[in-house]
Amino acid sequence: MSALTLAAPASPASAPPPRQLRWLLRLHRPALYAWTGLVVVLGALLLWLGGPLTDASEAAWKQYNACGMAACTYDQDAILLYKDVARYTGSAVLALPFLVAAWAGASLIGRELETGTAQLAWTQGVTPTRWLVAQLALPAALVTAGTSLLALLHHLAWSAGRGRVDNTEPWYSIETLYAGGPVLVALALAGLAAGALLGLLLRRSLAALIGSALVTGVLWIGTFLALPHLWPAVTRVSSLRDGPSGSGITVAEGLLTADGDRLAVPRYCGSSIDPACGSLFDRLDAVSFYRDYHPRSHSGPLLLVATGILLAVAVLLTVVAFRVLRHRTADRKGAAV
Repeated sequence: MSALTLAAPASPASAPPPRQLRWLLRLHRPALYAWTGLVVVLGALLLWLGGPLTDASEAAWKQYNACGMAACTYDQDAILLYKDVARYTGSAVLALPFLVAAWAGASLIGRELETGTAQLAWTQGVTPTRWLVAQLALPAALVTAGTSLLALLHHLAWSAGRGRVDNTEPWYSIETLYAGGPVLVALALAGLAAGALLGLLLRRSLAALIGSALVTGVLWIGTFLALPHLWPAVTRVSSLRDGPSGSGITVAEGLLTADGDRLAVPRYCGSSIDPACGSLFDRLDAVSFYRDYHPRSHSGPLLLVATGILLAVAVLLTVVAFRVLRHRTADRKGAAV
């Protein structure tokens, strides 16, 4: 009796878990190769931008500035090439969260539910929760590593040209601020979570692809609109003759009256140098301009707060995705019974 008990096969509950990560890598090998190739190509372009292209553009700008008002020859192609590569690489890096979200919704989750691959896995000793953990864990690690590397390289490339190349984008431009900071990583993870959730809800690859990209766009726009208000701004007051002053992310600007009231700046009146504008300012009892803005020293706090909010959104979306999966698999089991 004891011998028969020892010889009995192990129950499914005690059987070793399937090698889900190896299966996941094999299933999504084309996406892995595409992601790796994209990171490598963009990384190489950013290294080129921050190295040889910056040196060539700096030399060309020195030639141009030495000309003064006289006509002379300078390397215009180097200046234009630097500008184009900086613009296109910045746009490509900013597009990564949309690609991640679309892939997560369409291929990672949506297609597997649509074709029945996920349901098959659930009958092979893999619980739905473990399946979703495996589906998200490895992509999250790869997305974090890839976007972090590209954000760092983008920031280094911009820093290499700052002060050396005259047409370098300011720190508060969209490409510089968002593509070269932690917001990019957090937005990509939020896009991954949004894609997983919509894939579970819609169960159709095309619908999940479109919906995931749209949700990521909403998150991106919301971050762009909210970021200037995530940290107290600095106020700079300037004379009516000089106009509004203060370089950075502008939150608000206008006129200050003698009583301290804030008024909107009349159209086409940016200074009292124009006699008509000066008379208008007198009638409004305006005494100065004001500008609420964020200087460069605020970029760190602004980005950290925005990153924290996006990571919280990513966690929330992930939790909702697990709840949706648990609810739907419970309904399916109940229907089968």
